[in-house]
Amino acid sequence: MTPDKIHAFQTASQYAVFNGLALLLVSMHPRFAFHPFTGPAIATGGLLFSGSIFALTLNSKLKPLGPITPLGGVFLIAGYLSLAI
Repeated sequence: MTPDKIHAFQTASQYAVFNGLALLLVSMHPRFAFHPFTGPAIATGGLLFSGSIFALTLNSKLKPLGPITPLGGVFLIAGYLSLAI
């Protein structure tokens, strides 16, 4: 694995952990525990964002997954913005 791929893998790992912790905290908070959008948006965004980076770093033949990464980012942003509402 090249240093760039290792860095990308580390970044995806960090985002996966942070989003997992955020999802856990959101699910435990009474105000957001049953919010219809926040939890699913963070979970979907984390899966799409980190998952696509993991897939791209482990298998370069999966280049078509590249556009999924920003889509995951959009879900993450929407999920975190919904916390402010």
